[in-house]
Amino acid sequence: MPRQNPQALLQNLQDAGCGEGLITQFLTLYQAGQYPQSLALLAQHRRTLLQHCHEAERRIACLDYLVYQMESRHPGSDKEPIRTIHPLGKGGTTMHESLTLSQEWDKTFPKSDQVDHCKITFHNRYGITLAADLYIPKNASGKLPAIAISGPFGAVKEQASGLYAQALAERGFLTLAFDPSYTGESGGTPRHVASPDINTEDFCAAVDYLSTREDVNPQQVGILGICGWGGFALNAAAIDTRIKATVASTMYDMSRVNANGYFDATTPDERYRMRQELNAQRTRDYKEGTYAPAGGVIDPLPDDAPQFVKDYHAYYKTPRGYHKRSLNSNNGWNKTSSLSFINMPILAYSDEIRNAVLLIHGEKAHSRYFSEDAFKKLKGDNKELLIIPGANHTDLYDNLDKIPFDKIEAFYREYLK
Repeated sequence: MPRQNPQALLQNLQDAGCGEGLITQFLTLYQAGQYPQSLALLAQHRRTLLQHCHEAERRIACLDYLVYQMESRHPGSDKEPIRTIHPLGKGGTTMHESLTLSQEWDKTFPKSDQVDHCKITFHNRYGITLAADLYIPKNASGKLPAIAISGPFGAVKEQASGLYAQALAERGFLTLAFDPSYTGESGGTPRHVASPDINTEDFCAAVDYLSTREDVNPQQVGILGICGWGGFALNAAAIDTRIKATVASTMYDMSRVNANGYFDATTPDERYRMRQELNAQRTRDYKEGTYAPAGGVIDPLPDDAPQFVKDYHAYYKTPRGYHKRSLNSNNGWNKTSSLSFINMPILAYSDEIRNAVLLIHGEKAHSRYFSEDAFKKLKGDNKELLIIPGANHTDLYDNLDKIPFDKIEAFYREYLK
């Protein structure tokens, strides 16, 4: 190992927050040529700094919760959104985005009096800061089993994922409903972009956060994905062995539907033309310095709209499920968002998932074949497919008579232990 300038080395150690004792110990080892031991000292110091970061993030979450409680109980107070900043050092790649988080209860479902709720932030390994709603059972104590939840594709945490999170918190789980990267209140630029890699990573990052909370048992962490995030959940379960149990509700395989169209009707020639159109759009976007939106759920509905489009409209475009930050409720994803999905099959390694998986789908859902085909590929006696009689795709977004929460709870109780 080439020797560094002694003065520069000392300055680097001081800038990294090393104390006098650590510096003396490091220099003694370094000057004696004991490089593995000196590197081990730096690695230990890095772990200490990371622990301080996680502790600071938890304190910020507690502070945000206190502010939220005070603002809710004092309606006359100034309700400016909180800007949340991660105090992770000065400069460099360790500084994360600041986010503006609404402190209002702006969900599409009523607030439960059985759980405590607050907003938190965490970051993925690409440095994107994600916003989430944390739901904790009232009067909970000890280390709890935890579940990270996201979806549907083009929705926000104030919609279906939040409903699932609150309902499962009522049943004793600590739950986290998060906005994926580039959407909702989460960070990332440009906005309104989906990515098979980064959106899978978002689930793994949520597991990072949950696993380091003092009130969570890191051996009892599961995930739940709705619609397109059901596919990402399976992809995350295939790569992240910390995930002990996975539920995919009314799942879409976003790679398959983008590459092959609905019911695999797209031909290779049609797929080639789609690539040509999307790449031409990339050129226009770059030239104009903007990203053209694809449009959300169509509104008004044409007379000949398929039933599943009518079902989407009934959720996203009406008071039942509309939200101002939801892409499906408004202008949709960027047009070029679908480009990366065409060549990147997210379920390529789903047959290697060893931990438990529960797939849930409606009997009448147009998307039912995604779950049925995904289930055929899964291996092991800890995998299950549950078909809900009479349910369509969006019934499993918010229809409490159709969503099988008893079954979901029993599944997590069995495998998060």
